[in-house]
Amino acid sequence: MIKRVLLKISGEALLCKDGKPIDQNFLSYLSKEIKNIYDNGIEIAVVVGGGNIFRGLNANRDTGLDRVTGDYMGMLGTVINSLALKAAFEANGMPSRAMTAIEIPKVAEPFIRGRAIRHLEKKRIVIFGAGTGNPYFTTDTAAALRAAEIGAELLIKATRVDGLYDKDPEKNKDAVMIEKTTYRDAISRKLRVMDMTALSLCEENNLNLRILNIFKEGNIFKAIKGDNIGSLVTN
Repeated sequence: MIKRVLLKISGEALLCKDGKPIDQNFLSYLSKEIKNIYDNGIEIAVVVGGGNIFRGLNANRDTGLDRVTGDYMGMLGTVINSLALKAAFEANGMPSRAMTAIEIPKVAEPFIRGRAIRHLEKKRIVIFGAGTGNPYFTTDTAAALRAAEIGAELLIKATRVDGLYDKDPEKNKDAVMIEKTTYRDAISRKLRVMDMTALSLCEENNLNLRILNIFKEGNIFKAIKGDNIGSLVTN
């Protein structure tokens, strides 16, 4: 079993079915899933998106805002989600720290690599908010970057589908799941698992990526144990 993992969660996973931005039932469910991992001594870091609140990529199309402003608004959305996760984890007996790439000292700690690693070693869950702190970079890239920085042994991308497909399975009934592939293949075929920057970072740092369905109980822990869950992207 691995020692340290980074979990990437999309902001959409927190979205209520009625459109409200944060689903308390999902937070409760996720906390129970994380608790099982935490109690087994695994060091856990989390990167969460902000799509349930605001998506920078859609800023110009939906609101007329420029991309940079939209991206910063999206980063602030991830901070809101980070605080929600922190509160949920701590309510379930898991000490947690929210760290942000944009300094908001009254809300969360600024991201400092050494401090983040120290929190993990002290058995605190670390939640990274505000992406990389830069516009034009996705939270997928932030997840790959932070995973490399903290020396995570596995990056898990938790999604709404069972793994990596050759095309969007929610739009194409004939989509075929790919159980295992390489970063070079994923990049050359432009598989929509992560953006190209994130995939390149994972490849360069020899970081294994596991894609799985977060809504199936026990999937995250099974992936950490090494079970063949979802899809694996590796060098």
